[in-house]
Amino acid sequence: MPSLEGKRALVIGVANERSIAWGIARALHREGARLGFTFLGDALERRVRPLAESVGADLIAPCDVGDDAQIDALFAEVDRVWGGLDVLVHAVAFANREDLSGRFLATSRAGFRLALDVSAYSLVAVTRAAEPRMKDGGTVLTLSFAGSERVFPNYNVMGVAKAALEASVRYLAADVGPAGIRVNAISAGPIKTLSASGVHGFRDMLRAAEERAPLRRNVSQGDVGELAVALCGPAGAGITGQILYVDAGLSILGV
Repeated sequence: MPSLEGKRALVIGVANERSIAWGIARALHREGARLGFTFLGDALERRVRPLAESVGADLIAPCDVGDDAQIDALFAEVDRVWGGLDVLVHAVAFANREDLSGRFLATSRAGFRLALDVSAYSLVAVTRAAEPRMKDGGTVLTLSFAGSERVFPNYNVMGVAKAALEASVRYLAADVGPAGIRVNAISAGPIKTLSASGVHGFRDMLRAAEERAPLRRNVSQGDVGELAVALCGPAGAGITGQILYVDAGLSILGV
């Protein structure tokens, strides 16, 4: 039997078929999970809806994670369609383009606030909404990047946001653990996605990762999806509060 047969999984943050979140969704679907998706605005709905329909999604709803009213409306729809939740995938991050390039020192107060709100606080907000719906326990997954720990060119405020996200994973795991809910983050190596296209020099990063990683390759959506399945299923039953790297070993290198 598939490892996630009948589990209800809400995936927040699919942008297109190249999204890491879409790789996770496909893997969850393969293992029998019932899926729900969100979108932000008409342009993303046109991309997300056909993908969601291709895997028979039960739920496709709008949600701006920076708006508590929209989060409440999303989870009201979860209640209506499913009456509960087993898996929550948080794959949302955003920063102004001008706050990614140049000197981190030049980050505006408004840009800092926006990046931290959308990329880190939103995990707190959606986990708070999910907790009472995970009556039999559950799994929360988010996505990070090594820029949380080390300086990457043209990553700047997003690295700080990812550091806050990873700290949030640990504090949330401690909070919701007594309810049987596990919270983890997957830190993937560089993968060509819509959000990655906003990082200047990303192609150079991809090339360098492939040349230097111990496995001599870049990772894929599928690699991340396989770990997500493990964390959401029986294999992840004893794992919470962790940042797990899927990066072909790149993170172990000193240079």
